[in-house]
Amino acid sequence: MSNRVAHPHIVDQRQQLKQALQKCRQSTIALFQTVDYDTFCRQAHPEFSPVGWHLGHIAYTEALWILEHCAKKPRQFPDFGCLFIADGLPKAERQNLPTFAQVQHYLDTVRSQVLDYLEIADLNQQERLWRWLIQHESQHSETITFVLELLKVQSGYDIQDLPSAQPSEMIEIPAGYFEMGNDAIDAMDNERPVHRVYLDTYWIDRYPTTCGQYQEFIHAGGYQNPEWWSDAGWQWLQQAQVTHPLYWQNVTSDSPVCGVSWYEAEAYARFVGKRLPTEAEWEKAASWDATHESRRTYPWEDNLLGDRHCNHNCTVSKTTPVDAYPDGQSPYGCYDMLGNVWEWTASLFQGYPGFTHYPYIGYSQVYFDAQHYVLRGGSWATRPWALRCSFRNWYHPHIRQIFAGFRCVK
Repeated sequence: MSNRVAHPHIVDQRQQLKQALQKCRQSTIALFQTVDYDTFCRQAHPEFSPVGWHLGHIAYTEALWILEHCAKKPRQFPDFGCLFIADGLPKAERQNLPTFAQVQHYLDTVRSQVLDYLEIADLNQQERLWRWLIQHESQHSETITFVLELLKVQSGYDIQDLPSAQPSEMIEIPAGYFEMGNDAIDAMDNERPVHRVYLDTYWIDRYPTTCGQYQEFIHAGGYQNPEWWSDAGWQWLQQAQVTHPLYWQNVTSDSPVCGVSWYEAEAYARFVGKRLPTEAEWEKAASWDATHESRRTYPWEDNLLGDRHCNHNCTVSKTTPVDAYPDGQSPYGCYDMLGNVWEWTASLFQGYPGFTHYPYIGYSQVYFDAQHYVLRGGSWATRPWALRCSFRNWYHPHIRQIFAGFRCVK
């Protein structure tokens, strides 16, 4: 090692990354406090791996990118390689897992070496990769959270009836250009580059659609009437045979609807004479400060993310009323643009003009297949490192297992 003294900025960067890695890991491990081995290994749904697989995959990915690619170390725990690689075993074959203690030993061993390497890592070259890894763990941590929630739902519960809801209030977003995307060091490849977009005037719901509002669709026979559904949506409904959102337990009339597919969101929007927003319409309403002609990372003015701004990071561990966070309003006055529930948009997932993949083609680019719709805004389970106005999530339109709701525009 060289005797040169590290620049104070680099020392500060190392400390920041170390703290973020440790905080993120504490949050991930906390999810397993009451998880038994059967739950650890069980596949809750054909589209999603068991929670124990996600935990092992976090360690595998950290070892691959930091220890193998950067530090040039040999593979750690070679027996785990085939098991925890993303494009290895089919999801249905990921249930024969080591114990939680064995996977935690894997995580701890990798992390110890990763933190040692962080002391000498060339952050001028690698900082983006380290920040990507923290967000990678954050995303798998959220998947673990909703898979555990899904297992609870499958044990059954009574469907409740809610008081009727207030009609939704809408906000006018005037025509004009805004800046979309994010070029910050922690921005994912699909958020880049920042580019100017022109939108005509539109109106957007001040709040996400609430359970009380959605119940009116249910009571009006929305799930039985093909009038509100696209052909693909109606076809999906005949196979899915659902009659209400997936997460319909212990909800309140003023909490956002949660656990709906894109098809359900689209049908409700038609039912009320509106439509789903494009992701550009969503992002402008969330982040654009027209007074200063500038983008915001978060909807609110200060560049800080705290518990008073939105429901995130499993702090409440369920949805909250849509008007519970007045400090989290966007410049236009929209509530709940971050946290609580992901919001479906009308946009198919694709790269922005000038897109360049990072750190590999399989992170975003393989999903630019005209089959995945974009969701925005994060949920109550989203970690702070993956929560900002420009962050893009994507799923097939039939998926309803994630913590997803929506708001409408016209």
